[in-house]
Amino acid sequence: MNVIGNGPSAKPVRASQAEMTEVVLPNDANPLGNILGGKVMHLVDVCGAIAAHRHSASYVVTASVDHMDFVNPVRVGDLIILKASVNRVFRTSLEVGVKVFSENVLTGQRQHTSSAYLTFVALDEYGRRKEIPPVLPESEEEKRRYEEAGTRREYRLFERQRKKSNAQKSASQQG
Repeated sequence: MNVIGNGPSAKPVRASQAEMTEVVLPNDANPLGNILGGKVMHLVDVCGAIAAHRHSASYVVTASVDHMDFVNPVRVGDLIILKASVNRVFRTSLEVGVKVFSENVLTGQRQHTSSAYLTFVALDEYGRRKEIPPVLPESEEEKRRYEEAGTRREYRLFERQRKKSNAQKSASQQG
């Protein structure tokens, strides 16, 4: 296992968790009566940013959002519930996981509808990257998410380098 931050400035995952709940209204929906995917993505970004703000005690900007599937619809009249937690900190950036649920207000039935991993970058008052305190995962699930976040980061960095290399090859072939 990689070294997990546990210094005096490390913050436990629970210290920055965020939860949002909204009722899905007709203006949030498509003609089939399901919430618009873009609306869900917006709420995911907001909820994730709240957890990132809390952890970093600074402004944050969204750097990336990993793949997102919509596995169950959220219908007009349902509640949409979003839960965000910091998975891992990487000096000036951090990964936040957001889970989305729908809840039928009449039956109380809750369904998982989507999940996403977002990377945020912390900024100081001048808009420069700011170092973030480490996160301290405590439960086995938090430790698992911490390790998996490292694997996802390695993949994101690999993909970024691959795309950069492909763009350079393409530019040299055209020039």
